[in-house]
Amino acid sequence: MQITLYCNDDDKYLLDLVDKLALQQRKSRSAVIMSILEEYFERDKRLGEILVDLGAIDSTRVKQALAEQEEGGRRRLIGEILIDKGWVRPGDVERALIIQSRVRRS
Repeated sequence: MQITLYCNDDDKYLLDLVDKLALQQRKSRSAVIMSILEEYFERDKRLGEILVDLGAIDSTRVKQALAEQEEGGRRRLIGEILIDKGWVRPGDVERALIIQSRVRRS
């Protein structure tokens, strides 16, 4: 996928900051911009919400898994429940956890 970003001279300072961060993190400008967007949109979200945003599952199934989590005597992780039911792939949960840890670390 390719995205074109239009900016003017007033925005140059932002691109300079992005370039500086890209150099520090040894990432491309695009990767830094995407991580900034990801942090903005996924901040304070729970794992199920991130999975819904990724298109890995619908919110109805997340609610069902949360209900099951509350019913159980031992508190199971939501990711475990979703994987055990076959509603998401382990890789989807792993990706969501990576996003969640990156966002919460900031």
